[in-house]
Amino acid sequence: MTPRPLERKRIVVTRPPDAAAPFTDRLRELGAEPVLLPTISIRPPQDTGPLDCALARLDQYDWVVFTSASAVEHVWKRLEALELRREAGGWPPIAAIGPATASALAERDLAPALVPDRHVAEALAETLAAAGDLRGRRVLLPQGNLARPVLADSLRAAGAAVDAPIAYENVRTDVDPALLTQPIDAITFTSPSTAQNFAAQFDDPVSVAGNALIACIGPITADAVRACGLPVHIVAEPHTAEGLIAALCAAFTRPTTERNSAP
Repeated sequence: MTPRPLERKRIVVTRPPDAAAPFTDRLRELGAEPVLLPTISIRPPQDTGPLDCALARLDQYDWVVFTSASAVEHVWKRLEALELRREAGGWPPIAAIGPATASALAERDLAPALVPDRHVAEALAETLAAAGDLRGRRVLLPQGNLARPVLADSLRAAGAAVDAPIAYENVRTDVDPALLTQPIDAITFTSPSTAQNFAAQFDDPVSVAGNALIACIGPITADAVRACGLPVHIVAEPHTAEGLIAALCAAFTRPTTERNSAP
């Protein structure tokens, strides 16, 4: 692979600006021209009461489960606001859905006891159940307002008592269509909401995407993209930002006929 396999490729980044910086920096290192087109923004919940109540009794939980770096960030902000900061030894065992979430925890001197091999909610539920009997266990699952119910439902089905307070809200932002007037080579989606909000902005999102490769961070996001009527050309493996960049590099070094075939 060449040192700059994405040379002069215009790649749309739909994640929020505060979460996009490491991703776009790496794209630039590889020669790409990132096009920042955030379709979502992340904000604190309008009502922090349920989360605050759960954090005040953190020692009553058997597991704390984080499914995104945003959840880690917003839980930490509430702990600071409530003056409830805890040292690493004061936490119950922590589970993280993937390496980005684990990295956000590491920045706060916390190490997850469990990270599934596949970075999706279904795998996290299976790995937690395999780690020990969940019957009667109390689980704190701080999450976004658009989180899929599958994780909480699966843990409850395994016998756990799950508290799932809203830690942050994911809201749609209006995009600037002028950013798409020049040809684009790829559009990246890193969550179902980035894809859904992109599609909702346009009468004909397929025409807007044109011949651009559509790259998804994982299978759940890919399913959401297809549900919006858009094709999927790339699904990252592993399901991380680094995996997505690697998949883009691989795609743009393949012949065009292979590149445009959907997985």
